[in-house]
Amino acid sequence: QVQLVESGGGLVQVGASLRLSCVVSGGTFSTYQMGWFRQAPGKEREFVAAMRLQGGGTGYADSVKGRFTISKDYAKRSVFLQMNNLKPEDTAVYYCAADPPPLLIRSSWWDSNRWEVWGQGTQVTVSS
Repeated sequence: QVQLVESGGGLVQVGASLRLSCVVSGGTFSTYQMGWFRQAPGKEREFVAAMRLQGGGTGYADSVKGRFTISKDYAKRSVFLQMNNLKPEDTAVYYCAADPPPLLIRSSWWDSNRWEVWGQGTQVTVSS
């Protein structure tokens, strides 16, 4: 059974950086696609970034392009979300998601309903 555990959230000021981590247990990590989503109060869960672990390939929401970077570490069975130049609108609970094979096509990455496994989330609050 695949389980995801996020960490790294916190309260920061505008312009600061945070690095979120997601540790994956169970399953064949290297075959997955991994994603990050976020959900602000009163809003739907939205796509942030995703990565196909084999062969590379990343994708980002327009709102975070150039500020956020998704990366992986096979040895640690982890994916990361480096968030720079944080803004108040980035405030949300951030969730890690896993997509085991058969993999979603890239054009479906935005759809949270298509991702199979979810972590418990980590709160990110950006204060002005």
